[in-house]
Amino acid sequence: MRTIVVVNNPKDWNFKTGGVEIVAAKNYLTDLSYSENKSMRVFNLCRSYRYQATGYYVSLLAEARGHKVFPNVSTIQDLKSQTIIRVISDDLDDLIQTSLKKIKSDHFTLSIYFGRNIAVQYDRLASQLYNLFQAPLIRAQFVFNKKWILQSISPVPVNEIPETHWQYVEDFAGQYFSKKRIHSARISNSMYDMAILVNENETEPPSNHKAIKHFIEAGEEIGIRCETITKDDFSRIPEYDALFIRETTAVNHHTYRFSRRAFTEGLVVIDDPRSILKCTNKVYLAEILSKAKIHAPKTIIVNKENKDILEKELGFPIVLKQPDSSFSQGVIKVNDSLELNKNVENLLNDSDLIIAQEFRYSEFDWRIGIIDKEPLFACKYYMAKDHWQIYNWKGSKNDKYGNFESVPIYNVPKNILKQALKAANLIGDGLYGVDLKQIGSEVFVIEVNDNPSIESGVEDQIMKDHLYHTIMKSFKERIEKLRFSKEISL
Repeated sequence: MRTIVVVNNPKDWNFKTGGVEIVAAKNYLTDLSYSENKSMRVFNLCRSYRYQATGYYVSLLAEARGHKVFPNVSTIQDLKSQTIIRVISDDLDDLIQTSLKKIKSDHFTLSIYFGRNIAVQYDRLASQLYNLFQAPLIRAQFVFNKKWILQSISPVPVNEIPETHWQYVEDFAGQYFSKKRIHSARISNSMYDMAILVNENETEPPSNHKAIKHFIEAGEEIGIRCETITKDDFSRIPEYDALFIRETTAVNHHTYRFSRRAFTEGLVVIDDPRSILKCTNKVYLAEILSKAKIHAPKTIIVNKENKDILEKELGFPIVLKQPDSSFSQGVIKVNDSLELNKNVENLLNDSDLIIAQEFRYSEFDWRIGIIDKEPLFACKYYMAKDHWQIYNWKGSKNDKYGNFESVPIYNVPKNILKQALKAANLIGDGLYGVDLKQIGSEVFVIEVNDNPSIESGVEDQIMKDHLYHTIMKSFKERIEKLRFSKEISL
């Protein structure tokens, strides 16, 4: 991919950075050769990003041309937003206080050049701010009022970089562009780039190491170059065509921010942000399942006003759920009034609404994997030893999980598939895992997961490599459909 640095005047950029073209803004805006080249990475270092200024139009037209541009128009707008600045200040509060605790003044300016600062002790703070504001040259202003507060973020015009910083900027730029070339090197048969978000420290990730390896191999075979990234790689999202989240998702979490950023940047993303919002909150799920008349265990959305009706309406045992629980965590079974009152109070301290359901025991839970509104795989997850759930987080290592059994789709009862598809289709057309119970002739939908487990040796037991290829083919078709729609709109 061709990399260019756009400046108002080429004389503004007096740094030696190999492999990078320096282009005058007027040439980038008017020369048809730039408009016709669809594979280009653009670093906009114009003196101003003011609305309708030259720098603003460089980013605007770069996006229209399908170029990967830094900063893009969304980032330019974010730099002006005091609301976003306040949210960022709160999110990074611990890091800000730790990084600036030795500053004696009540004002501090942090210059960030390609994600770096000239002082090593501020590098981590500089990197985090760059991750959130994707502009090559920015300046953060902090004020002290009982504690350090981020006051503003603004671009640094390239012609205003202090002379004492020139050598650092040249070094940082050289390292930055060198890394980009390494990261962007394509395998010969790859047409597209995908980032797979993982967390090496997660004890129960959605996909184990072998499954991630299978995804990467399947992607390569159909023309998608896959690379694993972590939460520290937020700044790299625009480098890719697709993001595949293989880390447990939550709304108040970096996984949602990654999903939202990727979606905004025009990437194909699974799990998409709307699916995360819908699936990770059990209050929402309970409401949409009820409105769609999908059979589920009797459910009550609980608040402080109606908590006293649960015993009468549901009887014992009762299952209580945190709205954002996952992998059976935050799910409690209560057997009497004392347990009920104690646990309801505790849960309502963290959320204004929680879920209470009648208890329905089954020997196993069905999990139907679905993508593109079609069944993908089917598994039976049996209850953990001497436990009522498939996970027993208090059990010993050998007794923490129940057994599993993969089942061919054609052997799954039709009413199980019908209810699973009906539930998943309420969310979207992404990758979902629908959990159901079958008790006699009755089928109950328990929940829809936006981030279903796909582990080597478990969910792929029937389909083998075809499971990974199916998902990767879905990504490829989505990328090509998105690119085609962009070309039509132009």
